[in-house]
Amino acid sequence: MPRHRFSAPSDTPVRWHTLSQLLPFLFEFKKRVVVAVGCLIAAKLASIGLPFVLKHVVDTLDVENPAAIALSVPVALVIAYGALRFLNTILSEVRDTLFGRVTERAMRRLGLKVFNHLHALDVDFHLSRQTGGLSRDIERGTSGISFLLRFLVFNILPTCLEIIIVVGILLKQYGLSFALIIVTAVIAYVSFSVKATNWRTRFVHALNQADSSSNTRAIDSLLNFETVKYFNNAGFEARRYDDSLAEWEQARRKNRLSLFALNSGQALIIAIAVTAMMVNATLGVMANEMTLGDFVLINAFTMQLFMPLNFLGFVYREIRGAMANIHNLFELLERDPKVQDSPNAQTLVAEHGEISFEQVAFDYHPERPILKGVSFKIKSGEKVAVVGASGAGKSTLVKLLFRLYNPTAGRVTIDGQNLMHCTQVSVREALGIVPQDTVLFNDSLLENIRYGNPQASDEAVHKVISLAALDDFIKSLPNGVQTQVGERGLKLSGGEKQRVAIARALLKNPRILVFDEATSSLDSQSEQAILHALKQAAQAHTSLVIAHRLSTITDADNILVLHHGVLVEQGRHSELLQLQGHYAKLWKAQQNTPN
Repeated sequence: MPRHRFSAPSDTPVRWHTLSQLLPFLFEFKKRVVVAVGCLIAAKLASIGLPFVLKHVVDTLDVENPAAIALSVPVALVIAYGALRFLNTILSEVRDTLFGRVTERAMRRLGLKVFNHLHALDVDFHLSRQTGGLSRDIERGTSGISFLLRFLVFNILPTCLEIIIVVGILLKQYGLSFALIIVTAVIAYVSFSVKATNWRTRFVHALNQADSSSNTRAIDSLLNFETVKYFNNAGFEARRYDDSLAEWEQARRKNRLSLFALNSGQALIIAIAVTAMMVNATLGVMANEMTLGDFVLINAFTMQLFMPLNFLGFVYREIRGAMANIHNLFELLERDPKVQDSPNAQTLVAEHGEISFEQVAFDYHPERPILKGVSFKIKSGEKVAVVGASGAGKSTLVKLLFRLYNPTAGRVTIDGQNLMHCTQVSVREALGIVPQDTVLFNDSLLENIRYGNPQASDEAVHKVISLAALDDFIKSLPNGVQTQVGERGLKLSGGEKQRVAIARALLKNPRILVFDEATSSLDSQSEQAILHALKQAAQAHTSLVIAHRLSTITDADNILVLHHGVLVEQGRHSELLQLQGHYAKLWKAQQNTPN
């Protein structure tokens, strides 16, 4: 099965329209945004006023007889200069503080949206995903969105506003030449930054892909550390990881060199523009067309303008990088789940728990059908078992019942309600399962069992612990039910994890219970104890049992025999033995083979 990759190709255009998805997050705090923008404009006006105050201070001091000047004038101007500088700083701080709440809430909302979307995606996606690379893509995408929210609003727009105002001032007070130098420099700077940044985006993508690849390699190896040790392949894993790191190192070097080329070109443009402005101003002073104050004002405006302009280049580079990062995140959000609720989906009402499969067909790939027109019914309160060789389609029945997939043809109903017309949440609410492969959370035993019903009391949890024959095991643990089970429950044996899964399913207390080879990891003595507990617990439930050990389902009300996706036999244990068909062969093979 192909792996899903989330790295954007280097020639992918920036999809600015995706930023519209951020607007609802911004509008949650409309007043804060408005006040923050107001502070932004006020701070920018204060910033533009600083060179004028500085000009008047210099002109006031630049006279033939400074002593004749009233001391209060330059002092007042200096105080005004300090006040404007403080106002500019404090307004920027207020702006950042106000908008910080907006940014943090937007990241929280978007993070939750991505989390929910991931859980809504189909099983195929999760079976083929690469967890390490996916987590890095989400992390970089979220950070990129935070950057965009702050710098688009507080750097690009204010810098553009300042450029327009400064060009207008220079044009009105000092003539066309000064304004023309600034306009030419800005156009040259922005054009060069855009082209050079677009050129080096390929290196950003290559670096991200190498970063995701090495991270995926490391996490995949660490999650399967037991397999690595069993096969003595630590050296092999290290070499593969080093190969990934070598690709990352090379990608990072190319990215660094391309950044050097970009920064050098930007610095050259700024240096030429600043020199041209200073030469022009010097000539004006020498020709007595300008005062020293004018010279200082032009110098201050030039430096003040090119400082944010230089930062604008940085911001644009970072925005390109951020957009390259969030490309993957938006691509993930735009991915539609294969299994979705219909617009008029109803809530499933499972009063009796009667299950019906009607001419159900299913395939993962059209050329390989799994189920071929399977039909059967499980009445309320019945225990029905499904048996068959590996690959017969037994577990696929469970996945269709839980609506992890939709049937290719036919329909599955509970109490006469077509599951395709019911919400996935209500369908799964009516079902409980003990899976063949039990994966636990890295939490305590108590909380892993309580996961079946997060609102359950400790008393209810201890009750199902007894039903699942976990009492003796828990008493043997130093920390009892507070024992941490480790990542994916690796601190527990297969049988212990399976009993935790049984307790979890019993705690949920659903109308329908599904057991997917629920005792496959238990020894014979534990299996008998668990079977007795399950029989007691399942009395008030409809039960579907996927069985490998036929000895565990001899008391079933009906046994379905699947063979290559076709229901070839059904009946009670004794009836199927008399048929001398597929079931009888499976039974005879297991009787002759010790478990």
